[in-house]
Amino acid sequence: MASPATSQSRSAASETRSLTSPVIRRLPNGLTIIAEHMPIDAVNLSIWLNIGSKVESDAINGMAHFLEHMIFKGTPEIRCGEFERLIEERGAITNAATSQDYTHYYITTAPQDFATLAPLQVELVTNPSLQDDHFDRERPVILEEIRRAEDSPRRRTFYRSMEMNFESLPYRRPVLGPVEVVAGLTAEQMRAFHQTWYQPQNMTAVAVGNLPVEELVQVVEESFEQALARSNRDHYDPNLMLQIPSAQPETPFSNIHRADYIDEALQQARLVMGWRVPGMCNLEQTYPLDVVASILSRGRTARLIDDLLERRQLVDSISASNMTFGHQGVFYISAQVPVDGLAAAEAAILEHIQRLHTEPITAAELQRVQTQVANRHIFGSETPSDRAGLYGYYQAMTGDIRHALDYPEQIKQVTAEEVRMAAQRYLPLQAYGVVTLKPAG
Repeated sequence: MASPATSQSRSAASETRSLTSPVIRRLPNGLTIIAEHMPIDAVNLSIWLNIGSKVESDAINGMAHFLEHMIFKGTPEIRCGEFERLIEERGAITNAATSQDYTHYYITTAPQDFATLAPLQVELVTNPSLQDDHFDRERPVILEEIRRAEDSPRRRTFYRSMEMNFESLPYRRPVLGPVEVVAGLTAEQMRAFHQTWYQPQNMTAVAVGNLPVEELVQVVEESFEQALARSNRDHYDPNLMLQIPSAQPETPFSNIHRADYIDEALQQARLVMGWRVPGMCNLEQTYPLDVVASILSRGRTARLIDDLLERRQLVDSISASNMTFGHQGVFYISAQVPVDGLAAAEAAILEHIQRLHTEPITAAELQRVQTQVANRHIFGSETPSDRAGLYGYYQAMTGDIRHALDYPEQIKQVTAEEVRMAAQRYLPLQAYGVVTLKPAG
C-alpha cells in the first residue's frame, strides 16, 4: 500500500499531467522522477538535490561545492576518468553546479546513448569513492577557485552585499566557502556529508528528450535502484542535520544600513541597494516584485536604464533583480558609478522607488513585462536541457513543478495596483541596506 505522502504525490502528478505533458513519479524511497518526450534528437538527465551550502555549518562551509567536484572522481564501479572518457567518445555533455539552495548534475546525450550513460551519472552521484588521495589532489583546485572569485570585483561586490542583507541566514556566506575553512576539511567529513544528505528523498531526476516517456522513466528508475543497492551509509552522521543554520526569515531593515569599503582594484565605484523580501517559501508574494524588477531595468526602455543611464548619465551600468532564495529574497539594485556620483545615483534610484509607491505603472509597461516573461518562458524551454532545468529547479525548490509551468500566467494576473502595493510594502524609502565600494585615492 502506498504511503499517504506517495498517494498525495501521485494525485498531484495526475493533476499536473492534465495541464501539461511532463509525467511525475514519486518512488517509495522518496526519489521524484519527472519525464517528458520532446522531439529533439537529444536526451537530458538532470539530477537536482535540494541540498546546497545552506545546510552547512560554518565549520564546513564550502563542503557542498567541494563535493560537487569530487563526485566526478569515480566510484568503486567506475574508475577515475572513465566517465569523462565515455562522455567524450559519444559526444555527450556533462556538468554540475552548486548554489546555496541546491546542487545540480546533468548529462546531455544522443538518444541511443542514454541507456548507457545515464546509469553512470546516477552511479557517480550516488556512490562516489571520495578517496583520500583524490580529495587531497582536488583541494588545491578548490582553493584556487576561491582565490579567483575573491579577485573578481563583481564577486567581491556581491559578497559584501550578501553580508549586508543577511545577518544569520546562510545566504550571507559564499557558496565556495572561505580558504581557511576549506583548507581544513577532511575526506571523512565529506563522506559523512554525502551519505547524510545525498539520499533519494532529497533528489529529483528529470529526463527530457527524444525517447518514449516510459523508457525514460524505466532507465532512470532502474539506474537508481541498482546504484542504491550498492550504496552504504557507514559514514551517515545525524548530527549534521542538527547543525543546519537558521531557516527563519530575517526581519526587514528598520532603517538605512550602510557599509562602505575601499577596493583598490576598482576604477569606478559600485553601489548596491538591497531590501529583504519574500523568497521561494512565499512564492505568490514574489510575482509583483518580479514585475517591479523588469519595469526598472529590463530593456533600454526600462525606467532606470532610460533615466539614470541614457538620459541623465548618472551611472555607467545599472540593474535590478528580485533574487528569490529559498528562505528569503533580496530585491537588489546594483550600479557602476563615478565616485563623486554615488549620492546622486542613490537619490535618483529612490525617486523611482517613490514613484512606484505613488503612481500605478502604465498599462503599456505591464503589457511589455508580461510579453517579455511569456517569450522568455518559451525561449528558455526550447531544448531538453532547458526543460529539464526548469522542471528540476522548481521541483527541488518548491516541491511542485506547476510553479514553473504556471509562471507566465501568474505574471499575467499581476495588476498595476498589486505592483504599487508590493513596492510600498517591501521597498520602503527609509529602510534598506546600501553597500558602496570605492577605488583607493
